[in-house]
Amino acid sequence: MREKNGSTLLTILSLAKDWRASVIAVIVLLLVTEICLGSDEGDFQYWSKVGVCFNVNKDWQFEFEEEFKLGDDARELYIHNSDFGFVYGGLADWLDLGLAFKKEYKKEDDGGWTEENRPHFNATVKSKLLGLDISDRSRLEYRDLQQEKDLWRYRNKLTVRLPLELTQFKLQPYMAEEVFIKFDAEDFNKNRLYGGFYLWMLKNTRLDIYYLWQVSKDEGNWNNTYVLGTNLGFYF
Repeated sequence: MREKNGSTLLTILSLAKDWRASVIAVIVLLLVTEICLGSDEGDFQYWSKVGVCFNVNKDWQFEFEEEFKLGDDARELYIHNSDFGFVYGGLADWLDLGLAFKKEYKKEDDGGWTEENRPHFNATVKSKLLGLDISDRSRLEYRDLQQEKDLWRYRNKLTVRLPLELTQFKLQPYMAEEVFIKFDAEDFNKNRLYGGFYLWMLKNTRLDIYYLWQVSKDEGNWNNTYVLGTNLGFYF
């Protein structure tokens, strides 16, 4: 399997006419490879999110999101959360600061649902490098868990958006990595790799379609999760 993927990669790159085509070819190959692996090595899931964002004034924005996660090969709803908060961008063009609150419901093995209250603070640094749009979001969360000990968690998500618009729909591809660190004995316990694209359906409506590979630690064991996700956002 690995040798076949390697020869396929060389073939694709040899046919690519510039670096843009090469980058897209690598992304597509990696995602297809991980989807194939996901069917044997971990759970496949579908995550769906719908959100709205509007300007309160020139410096402040209000955001609200609803998310649903289907696990067990995308057959069963096991997480539902609502997230809302404010983002302040008045300090600098390259910095956004946010304060938000997430309410999450999770289905346990016995079929019951548990609640979590999760206030979080966010700081996002934005920049450009060689034509790439780069954003680095740091998030500090306090997790008020119903049946477990409360804890703090740090998350860092680095996103790189390629300077491309593909097809007549002007798809904008991106890649991202997110690291999770719990402030307890386990420390680092989760990592996510993203690949996807944005599509502006209307002037104020954007669809994000992505594939995600998550590696997480649970009671000393590392588990794989493979996710197809969609985010639909409305901006006013």
